[in-house]
Formats: sequence, C-alpha cells, structure tokens
Amino acid sequence: MNRAKDPVCGMNVLQEQALPGTYGGRTFYFCSDLCRGSFLTDPEKYLQPCEPAGTDDPATRRVAYFTMEVALDPALPIYSGGLGVLAGDTLRSFADLNIPAVGVSLLYWNGYCDQQLDEWGNQRERQVSWEPRGRLRLLPATAAVTIEARTVIVQAWQFDLVGITGGRVPVLLLDANRPDNAEQDRDLSRWLYGGDDRYRLAQEILLGIGGVRMLQALGYTGVERFHMNEGHAACLTLQLLRESTPAGSTDWNFAAVRRRCVFTTHTPVPAGHDQFGYDLMRRVAGDLLSLKTLQMLGGQDRLNMTLLGFNMSTYINGVAKRHGEVSQEMFPGYAIDSITNGVHSATWTCESFQDLYDRSIPGWRTDPFSLRYAISVPNQEIWDAHVKAKKCLFEEVRRRTQQQLRLDVFTIGFARRATPYKRADLIVSAPEELINVAKKAGPLQIIFAGKAHPKDEPGKDMIRRIVRAAKQLERDVTILYLENYDLLLARLLTSGVDLWLNTPQRPLEASGTSGMKAAHNGVPSLSVLDGWWLEGHIEGVTGWSIGSRTMAQAVEHAEEARELYQKLRWTIMPTYYQSRDRWIDVMRHAVAFNASFFNTHRMVQQYAANAYV
Repeated sequence: MNRAKDPVCGMNVLQEQALPGTYGGRTFYFCSDLCRGSFLTDPEKYLQPCEPAGTDDPATRRVAYFTMEVALDPALPIYSGGLGVLAGDTLRSFADLNIPAVGVSLLYWNGYCDQQLDEWGNQRERQVSWEPRGRLRLLPATAAVTIEARTVIVQAWQFDLVGITGGRVPVLLLDANRPDNAEQDRDLSRWLYGGDDRYRLAQEILLGIGGVRMLQALGYTGVERFHMNEGHAACLTLQLLRESTPAGSTDWNFAAVRRRCVFTTHTPVPAGHDQFGYDLMRRVAGDLLSLKTLQMLGGQDRLNMTLLGFNMSTYINGVAKRHGEVSQEMFPGYAIDSITNGVHSATWTCESFQDLYDRSIPGWRTDPFSLRYAISVPNQEIWDAHVKAKKCLFEEVRRRTQQQLRLDVFTIGFARRATPYKRADLIVSAPEELINVAKKAGPLQIIFAGKAHPKDEPGKDMIRRIVRAAKQLERDVTILYLENYDLLLARLLTSGVDLWLNTPQRPLEASGTSGMKAAHNGVPSLSVLDGWWLEGHIEGVTGWSIGSRTMAQAVEHAEEARELYQKLRWTIMPTYYQSRDRWIDVMRHAVAFNASFFNTHRMVQQYAANAYV
C-alpha cells in the first residue's frame, strides 16, 4: 500500500484511505477534511520549507495550559466533547497569536468510545483502535510519579499546533503505558473518563504532578502561569507547593504558588466538581501534604479539586457572564471573574464561508473581530455559501444513512453530548404540536447527533426517546439521529443546517459553544437564555430565544416546549419560507455580531490581559 505525508499536519497516511486534493497539477493526500480545507485555503503556506518541529527553546514558554482532554485532530480520539474541543481551540489561538504556551494533557490508547446505534436508538460503545506512532512524536525524556507506593514512569508524546502566522504551540500528551510499569498503572493510559474514583484520581495525579515534572524534565523552566482547565489538573498545585518549600519544611509557601496559578471552572452544579475521600487520596497519592493542610485547601470532608484549585490560584474565572455569577453564588468566599468562551474561527468556518470571507473580509483569520464587516456582504453571496454548506452536510447524511434530505426544506440541527440537562428531546416532547408546526408553517427536517457517556443511562434513554419519536413522526417530520458525533461531523452540522437549536435546563449551561460555531457559518440559533446566549442573543436579529431573561429556574419543561413550537410556527419558519431576504439578514447579523466576538482569539486576548500578565 502507498503512503503519503499530509502536508498540513505531517501525518503519514495510506493513500487508499486518505482524502485527495489537487494544487498546481499535483495531488496531495490528507488525513481529514480539516487538513484538506486548510491546505486548499492557503496552499503556499504548507508548501514552504518550515522549521523542524520542536527546535524552539522550551525555556521561552511562559504559559502551561493543563487539560484532561484536548481535541487536536480528528485522527486523535483523546477528547469526549466540549471541554476538549474548547481546549484545542484555545491552543490553536495561542499558536495564531504567538502566545508562548505549552499544552499538557493525557494520551488515551483506547480513546473515547465510538458510538453505534441500533434501529431503536440503543447505544453500544465500541472500543477505539488507534496508534500514536506516525501521528505523534515520542519524546526522549521521562518523569516519575508515585501511585499506591509504586513508582510510575511517565513518557510524553508531542503534537505541534502551527498557527496561521507561523507560531507554534507544542502539546505534551502524558502516557504511562510502558512495559516498565505495573499493569494497573499502564491501564491508566487506556480510557478517558473511565474507571472508578481510584482510577480517576490516579489519572489526575498523572496529569497534575506528572505534568509539572515532565515540563521540568523537558526544559520548560520559564513557565510563569499554570492554567488549570477545570479541577482535573489541580494536583499540579501540590507539586508546585512542594517545590517552592525547602526540603523538610512544613512552612508551605502558598503565596508563591498562588502567584503562578490560574483556574477556569466550567461546571455550574456542585455534583460536577470532582471530589475524593481523604483516605483514598492518602492511599493513592501518599503523604504529599498533611491531612490538616489538605483539608484547609480542599474542604473538610472530602478533597474537592475545584476548591483546591481556587485556593491555590491568583485568578479564577467562569466561562460566561452568567456562569461567573452562578459560580460566585456556589463559592461565595472567592473572587470569580468571567471570560466568555469562544471557538477557533478558521477551524469552525466551513469551506464555502471561508471563501466568502476571504473575498469580502481579507484578514479575518488573524482578526476574527473583522467579521463584523459581514454586515455589508450581499444577500445572494451569503445564501450561495449556505446552500453549498447544506449540500455538503446532506451528502454526508446520505453516505451515512442512505437517506436523501431535501435542500429546499427547513432543517434544524441539535448536536451535543447526550445527557438529560441538555434536553435534546424537548422538541419532540409533544409530537402532535410538532406535526402541527410542519403542516401549518412548512416542511421540517431535524438532525440530531451526540454520544451519551457509557455510564449515563438517562442520557441513553434520551437518545431512545428521540429515535422512537422519529419513527412516530416519520410521515410528517423527517428526523435523523446520526451516530458517532466527532469533529468532522460537528463541522458539517454547524455549517449545514438552517437553524441551531439549544435547549438546556437553566441555569445548567455554563457556556456552550456549538451555537458559536453555527454563527460563524451564518446559522442563527434558537436557544434557551442561558450560558453564552444571554450575551449573544438579540431577538429576531441574531436568532431567537426560548423563555425570558428573568424566567425562574423551575419553569416546567412543557411550558418551554410550548414556546419553542410557537416560535417555530409563527415566527421562524414563516420568515424562512416567506421572507428570504429577512432570513438572510438574520444570518448576516449572526456572523457580524456573534462570530466576531465569540471566538477564541478574543478569549485568549482576555486571558492574556486579565490572567497571565
């Protein structure tokens, strides 16, 4: 079999399995649509000789970004959902903006599960099979951590993110799957979010303590800020504390560690914050600190990793304005700021809209704020770009399901992790109402996607309810649930539907970024007013709301479903079918008002100004 090197990411790919693209009479082979799209947009960038990966001095890196999962490439199944996608987008903007950063995460040999759905919507998880060799570079240095009194040797694989302007961010993926480790320790590098509390705690020790030690082993001696993306990485503060205190002393230098640490929380409910019993902590981690010191930092009864991160950080933030307020109410003794999430504009803009922006808004890739000039892009050009994106999505749907959707039919998209509070099934909760919408306002197609965590039985039940509703409604409304949601499918869905739907239970949406991705492609949102939508929503201008800004948390689901149907029946679908210019105007404003602000370039600049400097 013939092999070729992907000119964008450098991965060696089988030509028979790769995606071809031509430029200058030559054929190139790509591992993914993302790489092919990047190359065809700016081929000269990837055809120029470039500096070999890893030749820059690690000592010049000033920010170390720690995250339990990170979405770097579709070929690396080491992420599960929004947290990992946000981490990947953040690191891409670091590279674009030449922020001197290094990423630290874990490598998972079995990745996160592939999803298979039977005809009734029963989810089955299939083990991912992938090989890091050829995709990642194994580094020569190792570090050691102690787990259950055993020495565990940790190695690191490196992935280099190269920015639009040539900046580079190395991402270190820590791995304990080595023959010189005990089998139970090698197993810690198998699964993302797998196992019991012991397994999770041991992984967090690998990430936090092992990550700091690996940075030292590789020469990252100039790190001034350790950024914890959620509490999974909070153990790094314990390692920094031991390093900043003279050997044998218990007069811990808390202030020195706090000056170096930044913490971002993503979870608006107490149950979402990792907590471990102190007996378990002592058994797994050993005597890192006395029980009294740990209780002072992480809580009296159990070690709360969020509290540990809060107490050892100089800056704390939530991921939307409302989420910052909710977090402040949950943790009233702490000063919690907010930096609203974003998405990486060049990654999440589909090819047809990239072409449109390249013609109309030169420089938008390096300055996404300039997308505000979309306000003057002609209607027909916006619509033509949208139709191309819709065709791309429908071709993929036909390939996966053998079902041909209609281009002229209003299509709603909903794709997020399948868990009850996100309420993917709200739109099908009253089937007769949905049938009435389709009969009175016009034909309707709905595309769902999203995995449930293997242990989330209520999430799996929700998928079954949607599939059951699809069968019940098939004569009146076309509903599809696409399996195995990933980066590539997300890019097609958020650009190819006509409306993006989001129906979380308030106030459980910390931020949400899927609607931001849609906005970059001119797709307006219909969403509950929670998370980022409280900041991005202008009724009838950037999209539409479900509920009011002052709606109580305890509003009945049926009431919100009723408003959803009414908005579709009387406002949204009549605009789409009867006033195309008005609809395109909403699309234009979604780009100009939302995409220009809700991007990781703006977000990273805020971190640099508020948290890093």
